[in-house]
Amino acid sequence: MGFTGLIWVRPGEPPLCSVKALSEATLRPALQRAGATADDLLLMAAGKADDTSTLLGQLRLAIAKRENLLDPQRFEFLWVTDFPLLEYHQEDGRWYSMHHPFTAPHDDDLDKLETSPGAVRAKAYDLVLNGSEIGGGSVRIHSAAVQARIFRTLGITEEDAKLRFGFFLEALEYGTPPHGGIALGLDRIVAILSGETSIREVIAFPKTANAVDLMAGAPSPVDLKQLRELHLKTQN
Repeated sequence: MGFTGLIWVRPGEPPLCSVKALSEATLRPALQRAGATADDLLLMAAGKADDTSTLLGQLRLAIAKRENLLDPQRFEFLWVTDFPLLEYHQEDGRWYSMHHPFTAPHDDDLDKLETSPGAVRAKAYDLVLNGSEIGGGSVRIHSAAVQARIFRTLGITEEDAKLRFGFFLEALEYGTPPHGGIALGLDRIVAILSGETSIREVIAFPKTANAVDLMAGAPSPVDLKQLRELHLKTQN
């Protein structure tokens, strides 16, 4: 699962913990950081950040459902900002864009790009409604110099950048203004408004797990003439 255990801590004198080996000096800072009071229970998971976040998030939802804390009539919005610009992959030993390579870094973090890439924040944002992401986007890079620095950090050579993104890089040379965007997930929004837990219930032509559209009968065989026109061949 990616995590190594779930630890519970109860505030007190001294604090009580499911792991006896953890000292009070270790537990106190954790309780203070979480703002735990005498009636609270602190749960901590050990492991990779993504896996532990998923575990604790699922646990939080399970408790909320069991205690009837979720009100379907309320709409709670949340903006998520300050995403990391880059993530490091141990498999091939290089940095990758968390969003896309044209996401603008925070102005205050530009000096960290070459020295501490993992500490650079992105001008990216997600919109969350009742715990579900309903939109996301970012501010784009509008400086050719900054874009070149990003490519170097990602290990993309100047020649490869011109080959893959030449049209975009040329546009930057003409003085592209600051710009950004956001994409909204209409299916997810409709599902929330309809009280559905799955977007499959509100999609007009949902696909099965095998990517088959039962209503339209797709995919279907393609005429050989059409394949020849597109210079395509099928292979079993």
